[in-house]
Amino acid sequence: MAAKEELYAKVTPRRQRQNRPSTIKHGSTLDVLLSMGFPKTRALKALVSTGGKNVQAACDWLFSHLDDPFLDDTLPREYVLYLRPSGPLLQQLNSFWKQSRLSCGKNKAHNIFPHITLCQFFMCADEKVEALSDALQNTVAKWKGRIGMPLPLELYTSSTFIGLFVDEQIAEMLKTFASDFATEAASKADVHVEPHKKQLHVTLAYHFQASHLPALEKLAKNVDVSSGCDWLAVLLSRDIRFANHETLQVMYPYVPQNDDELELLPGDFIFMSPVEQSTASEGWVYGTSLGTGLSGLLPENYVSRADESDTWVVHGSHSFLNCASPSTSGTTVSGLLFDGHLNDSLLDSLMDPSGFSGLCPPLQVLRPGCQPSMSKMRLFVCRHGERMDVVFGKHWVTQCFDSKGQQADEITFDYLDLFFLRKALICDVQFTKYSGEALLESHTNIDFVYCSPSLRCIQTAQHILQGLQQEGKTKIRVEPGLFEWTKWVSGTCLPAWIPPAELTAANLSVDTTYRPHFSISKLAVSESYDTYISRSFQVTREILTECKTLGNTVLIVAHASSLEACTRQIQGLTPQNSKDFVQVVRKIPYLGFCACEELGETGVWQLVDPPILPLTHGPNHSFNWREMLMQD
Repeated sequence: MAAKEELYAKVTPRRQRQNRPSTIKHGSTLDVLLSMGFPKTRALKALVSTGGKNVQAACDWLFSHLDDPFLDDTLPREYVLYLRPSGPLLQQLNSFWKQSRLSCGKNKAHNIFPHITLCQFFMCADEKVEALSDALQNTVAKWKGRIGMPLPLELYTSSTFIGLFVDEQIAEMLKTFASDFATEAASKADVHVEPHKKQLHVTLAYHFQASHLPALEKLAKNVDVSSGCDWLAVLLSRDIRFANHETLQVMYPYVPQNDDELELLPGDFIFMSPVEQSTASEGWVYGTSLGTGLSGLLPENYVSRADESDTWVVHGSHSFLNCASPSTSGTTVSGLLFDGHLNDSLLDSLMDPSGFSGLCPPLQVLRPGCQPSMSKMRLFVCRHGERMDVVFGKHWVTQCFDSKGQQADEITFDYLDLFFLRKALICDVQFTKYSGEALLESHTNIDFVYCSPSLRCIQTAQHILQGLQQEGKTKIRVEPGLFEWTKWVSGTCLPAWIPPAELTAANLSVDTTYRPHFSISKLAVSESYDTYISRSFQVTREILTECKTLGNTVLIVAHASSLEACTRQIQGLTPQNSKDFVQVVRKIPYLGFCACEELGETGVWQLVDPPILPLTHGPNHSFNWREMLMQD
């Protein structure tokens, strides 16, 4: 039992554990780091760079930066105070962000998430950051409930700028709030904060092509500024050395071939300055890693453009409403544009030195009355569990059983091999059940389960339902349209799948009354890539329509390719080319999991942090669902 609990702890998201404090004070954490022998300047730098979240995060940062030439540099970070929307208004703005990016490409506004600037960037010494965070918390406490929500906003457009301006009377109140924060920061942290003196606004677009103005203006007019919203006062910081650099994100791993090259880990960020490219030859760039602090040359096609704010750290976030403030600190803002809330896997990834993206817990999305919405429709897509023919070879069945179906003896498959085979079978079942139990622990209820006809997918769905304690209550709908790309099927014909009636006879919770959206007879051997993508999109869309008014959460259990094929087009994105598609799919592990949410009743979906992390014992690549967004 103890071993099970230890394994289960690894798959259960840490954010679901009870009684975890929202913020750990630097003081106690600093004492621990000092007692471990770290110099004070390094310990403070690690705490500030990770927001003082915990000792493990700071240690991981220090160990990954051992060779950082600026590790002992005392140059402070730059800080800024923003107002950030949440709730329905944020969903509206995110929808505008996504649609404008798709139709008109990226403009300058996309570099930072939707916000209202309350002060200019300012510097704060590492040892004063905790006091600075306290100054913000104290100031918000004085102002809580004094500013009506949502803020009155008015759309303004010109040939070079589109934005939402705050009503003048409310803007003056916000400027007074910023001035109070400046006074508190000077008193507590001995820093000079200059409140923003210009008109307060949310920038929607600027530095865009003149030909894009009509389309952007039309999209902006669709933003309902009266949508419910709580505005959060968020304190963020960035590394001042890279303020004017372009931010890139690593897509593929790279092992250096020469001393002047930089090792790349997927998910890490690279800072690149155009003035430093004189040493780089064609196809290469010179940059500095966020994860290690090291600089060097790297292949240009291994990285993609990211947003400036993806590497910023959150040191505090506080609601202006009278209900509990969703305070968050110590988090990197990776993935903010697409989430609608701060990405919560960056926090958990700090516990894992192999991960650099997704380190932050979610800011509560608040609606009027501070009641979170539970009516959103959600789609989960999960890859099946480990395949025994992959682990032990395609002839493992003939080695384990004789012609009469009896277990083979040591002559054909020695005892030790049989022992490990049984262990692997049990382990895979248990890991799949743990995923279901983790969903249960995260208070996730599955209303509908759709499954590829492959037996491995049906078995995986069955064990997930067992872990969720929904076995027998929720039936598995076997959908042939969810089968993988038939080009990957070996041989000249498709597999002979077990009929639903026989699966039910074998005690599997299969819905024998379900009529598939895509019949087996329509599946063709070696179908084209376009046909597979179209089939997956069509079936997913029909499944969501079928479940629309009957439940909130749909689980699809299928194949590695399904995580991409079933979610990309419902987000309004165009399919990737087959080469990029394969690069994404090959990194998805067994039991890999992704989640989508519908933005209100808009019919537009977005990828969000899944309620559980992937758990597998196979030799898989490191997986983060954000890799499916890299090709946007």
